[in-house]
Amino acid sequence: MTCATQLLRHSRKLRNAQNVLENGNTRLVRYFSKDANNYIRRDDMSSYKPNLARFTPARTFKGFASGVNETTNFRQPAHVGFYNSISSARVSSVRFFSSDLPPHQAIGMPSLSPTMTEGNVVKWVKKEGEKVSPGEVLCEVETDKATVELECMEEGYLAKILHGEGSKAIQVGEIIAITVEEEEDIPKFKDYKPSSSPSPSSPAEESKPAPAPEPKPAPPSKPDPKPAKAEEETKSGDRIFSSPLARKLAEDNNVPLASIKGTGPDGRIVKADIEDYLASGAKAPKTKEAIPSSDLDYVDIPNAQIRKITAARLLQSKQTIPHYYLTVDTRVDNLMKLRSELNALQEASGGKRISLNDLVIKAAALALKKVPQCNSSWMNDFIRQYNNVNINVAVQTEHGLFVPVVRDADKKGLSTIASEVKTLAQKAKENTLKPNDYEGGTFTVSNLGGPFGIKQFCAIVNPPQCAILAVGSAEKRVLPGSEAEQFEFGSFMAVTLSCDHRVIDGAVGAEWLKAFKGYIENPQSMLL
Repeated sequence: MTCATQLLRHSRKLRNAQNVLENGNTRLVRYFSKDANNYIRRDDMSSYKPNLARFTPARTFKGFASGVNETTNFRQPAHVGFYNSISSARVSSVRFFSSDLPPHQAIGMPSLSPTMTEGNVVKWVKKEGEKVSPGEVLCEVETDKATVELECMEEGYLAKILHGEGSKAIQVGEIIAITVEEEEDIPKFKDYKPSSSPSPSSPAEESKPAPAPEPKPAPPSKPDPKPAKAEEETKSGDRIFSSPLARKLAEDNNVPLASIKGTGPDGRIVKADIEDYLASGAKAPKTKEAIPSSDLDYVDIPNAQIRKITAARLLQSKQTIPHYYLTVDTRVDNLMKLRSELNALQEASGGKRISLNDLVIKAAALALKKVPQCNSSWMNDFIRQYNNVNINVAVQTEHGLFVPVVRDADKKGLSTIASEVKTLAQKAKENTLKPNDYEGGTFTVSNLGGPFGIKQFCAIVNPPQCAILAVGSAEKRVLPGSEAEQFEFGSFMAVTLSCDHRVIDGAVGAEWLKAFKGYIENPQSMLL
């Protein structure tokens, strides 16, 4: 218990850790070194994966663990911290104990969505020197999809802000602030700067000591400043071997094959080599350089995070998903009549008005239950078919395109769908959507007909989904009557289903459209 006692006395915040010792298997490690520290971990905390972060040279020492009858060699850094990977609006932090600085906690940029790689600090709610408590908002972070409030997890004081308001392109895991336990420790971090930008995801690399410099033999010859000639010598004779796809990609991007070193069989240049060359930022020579006219008046608009991620995902979709499109005209006279009747009831009861798009969402959800193959995702080795029907609804705002999700739309009434869609659309326009408001969709509906009068269009599949429905405007048409020289009018709406051919065969997509058209033209069946 000596080790446990010293651990509990090490920090004011660890004095209540007896619950950890009583409620589960606990491993205690005592470090035998000059700057001895204590480390505690719950063995059954499967979701908590601590890593060690190093900022000064490490050293090897011996330690023991309770419940383990053996002595183990450890490599301990001078600063030892715990990093917890999270995907919610909680602060990811690393705790440090050092002889030079008082105990402090480094707050890193967390990953707030599955696709987030970097974030922007929009606003700091707490200022340097202010006290913070668990659950209080530290700052507002702009992710790739929304602006999220970042909450503090522990009590303390905000000692140093490393990235102020307006800081952009902060990598996930990069330290943005420092908190301390005691208020008198705040001045000690006035000039604090992280010695490096350690990545918590790679502790193994960070824990390695820096190798001592060794004398290196002089190179046989100075490398040629022209890489094209040096690399060309690795090819067989004068011919440069490359795959047809690599040659096409290089030609489209004006990349000289002589400047690429192939990684394929026998030094063959493959597509991945060209992509790596382009990703490295190498500038390909251009035959013609487009120089803007001096009398051209323009303004450069910086891209927000939502526009960057939208561009990347849609580009990925068009490049990797084999799209095909199915269009059908649906008569909506009965649908419009039912909508008028339901809105009269809604107004009488004080409910939200039901839009044509709400009826489309309901019909799409029921059609997905009837044809579940369209409610799936391509997973390379298998196709994942979802039991939940969660419909994303495309909403255009001044900040960019958002797709909030209506969960279990097949089980909800039209009044509930109408209320949720209006609430989510308002959040999107105010840029206050939370990750739970847009994650987990299985199908998307995009409507440009009602708001903009677009007759018909083809939408891009939103990965990892396998289909998206594009809804056009309703227009009146003249139809032949039952007798000669008799005519009648009808309202028709064109809808186009964009499908991923890897998941949805053409006949399956047509079957889904048939089911959808049946619900639209006989809307009473949606109420059964």
